[in-house]
Amino acid sequence: MFQHSKNDGGDELAPTYGSRSLSAPVPKYRLPEGEMPSRLAYQIIHDELALDGNPALNLATFVTTWMEPEARLLMAESLNVNSIDQDEYPQTTEIQNRCVSILADLFHADDSEHAMGTATVGSSEAIHLAGLAMKWRWRSRQQAAGKPTEKPNLVMSETVQVCWEKFVRYFDVEPRMVPITPERTVIDPELAMALVDESTIGVVGILGSTYTGEFEPIGELSAALDDVQERTGIDVPLHVDGASGAFVAPFTQPDLAWDFRLPRVKSINASGHKYGLVYPGVGWALWRDKSELPEDLIFHTNYLGGDQPTFDLNFSRGASQIIAQYYNFLRMGRKGYTDVMTRLSDTAAYLSELVDASPYVELMSKPDSLPLVCARVVDDAGFTAYDLSAKMKERGWIVPAYTLAPDADHVSVLRVVVREGMSADMAELLVADFRRSVEELGAMPADLPGRHGHQPHHRGKIC
Repeated sequence: MFQHSKNDGGDELAPTYGSRSLSAPVPKYRLPEGEMPSRLAYQIIHDELALDGNPALNLATFVTTWMEPEARLLMAESLNVNSIDQDEYPQTTEIQNRCVSILADLFHADDSEHAMGTATVGSSEAIHLAGLAMKWRWRSRQQAAGKPTEKPNLVMSETVQVCWEKFVRYFDVEPRMVPITPERTVIDPELAMALVDESTIGVVGILGSTYTGEFEPIGELSAALDDVQERTGIDVPLHVDGASGAFVAPFTQPDLAWDFRLPRVKSINASGHKYGLVYPGVGWALWRDKSELPEDLIFHTNYLGGDQPTFDLNFSRGASQIIAQYYNFLRMGRKGYTDVMTRLSDTAAYLSELVDASPYVELMSKPDSLPLVCARVVDDAGFTAYDLSAKMKERGWIVPAYTLAPDADHVSVLRVVVREGMSADMAELLVADFRRSVEELGAMPADLPGRHGHQPHHRGKIC
């Protein structure tokens, strides 16, 4: 998908540890002429992968980097199962349906046992499915009323994940972005309602911004849309992007109404491979009830045996992550998830207090959000967020530096995502290395080449 130069070190592999067994160098960009021992092939790839970062020290990603041995064993046992083959693997289908029902119950659906939902390849696919359902239902309403269907739009804040930008581009929907500011880094319901009209297929609320971890005011968005319908008759659904927060809020803030308790919320996406605590990649798309998923989006096949309804963008998909999600549900239960999310939130609060006490950085993240720490380097610190990110990498820590969304992209921040595996000891080591890095950067000459250089704004996925 991405081009690279074949002059980046030659077009042959010459592994050190395998050289005694190789009769000739191994080509990088074409099939070797002959076979090689399986152990040697393993060693070549294993050695190259050693150049990747340590997942345990990757504080950039929300994605799960540790699971219990029993979960890994179940995943290994189901690696050869294609979950789409419902006739051949009926119990895998049953387990997927149980997961959907468990999540629907967690999200307060009226009839969780018969919930409408599906496993997806991360929240990206779930977002596309939810967006298509909103577009199809809007189009049907417009057609029934004899109104135009040519220019649908979707209202959301500038902090949406890039999956939403892909959806509107791929499926010809106008994005109507609510701008943010350095002081307000989530959606403003009043500004959002000003963008709503008869061509709006839906409004998106984010339960856990990828930039700062904040929960957008879902309840306020719901009430504002109720008011719009009362005043104008325009009935606009609310979708909750719960990629990260849908596995956090139910356990840390059980009384927070963000889900199907709000009648305006028609669909929710969640990432099982984030705070669902499953290795990548698995996501979930859920609808309030069957009426929210148009029949036109459901396809029926029988060539695998029996009638198999599907409404996924992907067809073949491994079952192992679905099995691992069910393992977590059984293994941990509500108490287990509550304990984990509470510990992570406590660790994030501890780190936030230390960051807040530093004269070099200013805290951007807020309590009652995702368990992460987001901070900006103060203007007179003598170094940038990018300098500090690079310095932390010297000790192996992967702490991303990036700019906020477009209307606040003059602000560069650092972010530490607290995941399971971030022990108290690791937090102490992180803080010690942070202080050491700050001290070293403060002692460095201000005119050091490469310092304070222009950093491009990346609108891509901050995962």
